[in-house]
Amino acid sequence: MQWYVIHTYSSYENKVKQAIEKGLEGTKLREYVGQILVPVRKSYIIRDGKKIEREKKLFTSYVIIEADLTPELRTYILNIPGVTKFLGQSKTHKDPIPLDEEEINRLLGISDREKEPGKIFNFMPGDMVRINSGPFTDFEGVVQKVADDGTKAVIEVTVFGRKTPVELNSEQIEIVKK
Repeated sequence: MQWYVIHTYSSYENKVKQAIEKGLEGTKLREYVGQILVPVRKSYIIRDGKKIEREKKLFTSYVIIEADLTPELRTYILNIPGVTKFLGQSKTHKDPIPLDEEEINRLLGISDREKEPGKIFNFMPGDMVRINSGPFTDFEGVVQKVADDGTKAVIEVTVFGRKTPVELNSEQIEIVKK
């Protein structure tokens, strides 16, 4: 089986996932489908002094599916309300292009060193975060890059009026409400 990306209307990701799962129950096409994912990441915001957990879609308007994509299965999926196309499909290239192994391992949080399930990135470049421990406690900054399979992040904070990059562990930072 290979991994493919399905493009959907905005906010239809979970509806499409459920429609695929329910529609395939008890059919012979079910054996051609593995996992169906709508990747999310957990983030935390502080509201009224309380830490609140939220889930945010990593890729809006996309569903990722593991499948042996037969013509019948592809036709079935493309006829589900809310599905627009498979990524990689075009007028000249009729078959969708599968994700490569490196992309899917990063998405699933599987590191090349371990090849075991790890942790999906909690922070993405551009996220506004607050530092909750260490010498920069209570500083706010913007995530510049995520490293070491999501366990470390480089945050740009303002110190004495100058923007300074600081490398921190993911446990030391939390998302702030934008």
